[in-house]
Amino acid sequence: MNQALKELLDLLDLEQIELDIFRGRSPAEDVQRVFGGQVAAQALVAAGRTVPAERHVHSLHAYFIRPGDPAVPIVYNVERVRDGRSFTTRRVVAIQHGKAIFTMSASFHIDEPGLAHQATTMPEVPGPEKLAPFQERMRQALWDVREDSPWRELLSRPRPLDARYATPLTWEALRDPSLSRSTTNVWFRYEAELPDDPLLHVVLAAYTSDFTLVDTVLLAHGQAWGTPNVSGASLDHAMWFHRPFRVDEWMLYAQESPWSSSARGLAKGEMFTRSGELAVSVVQEAMIRVS
Repeated sequence: MNQALKELLDLLDLEQIELDIFRGRSPAEDVQRVFGGQVAAQALVAAGRTVPAERHVHSLHAYFIRPGDPAVPIVYNVERVRDGRSFTTRRVVAIQHGKAIFTMSASFHIDEPGLAHQATTMPEVPGPEKLAPFQERMRQALWDVREDSPWRELLSRPRPLDARYATPLTWEALRDPSLSRSTTNVWFRYEAELPDDPLLHVVLAAYTSDFTLVDTVLLAHGQAWGTPNVSGASLDHAMWFHRPFRVDEWMLYAQESPWSSSARGLAKGEMFTRSGELAVSVVQEAMIRVS
């Protein structure tokens, strides 16, 4: 297990400071605000700590209210909204400096039989073994763009997961507008065998879901994060977990942006197992301003 993954797992191991109250921290990095996927993942850990192990999260709906301050801890207050015979509902509020920065509702469900179908199919793309790692693609894309790009420093950091794009990167489309498109397909996996804890794999999927989804909106317009004229932030995030899966095995994250306007963009994603089973559905809206 590489050091980056060890540090991420440590960040997700929240400190319980009172009944239904947990405290999390951010990595020691020079960033202006907390990564949204981190807050969502930590909030889901907090909710899961208050639910019996036999009940598994099947959906979450979250709002990003204020930028998170990476210099101070985040306190997660969990409200036990309902404990029914089959479903459990939790509401989590993330607080910094006495104010809410994030809210999430999550629903948990017992395992039970029912109707089953899958109408969507996994896109046909090259396997991850045939694709270059994200860092290698980004280094090539950034070579002639900006010497002072923050991406150059970010690419030097170890990453907890291996991501491989089967479609153009936003920085590649910035250099060549003909590569602009409203779909993105990314293979990802965490680079170590993880414990057989279903909640951990779901939490890491939530963390991963925020990495590339909004990029699909920018890709449609040949824009990229890290350029001086683009700014933005996640507004809300929803996920549905359909079946058990492992994030230490390759998964394909198929994403598309059906719409953008009024300084907002919508993106949808589906995570498939290597065998083509739909495991997770994601929808996110973000504020995106281009000057």
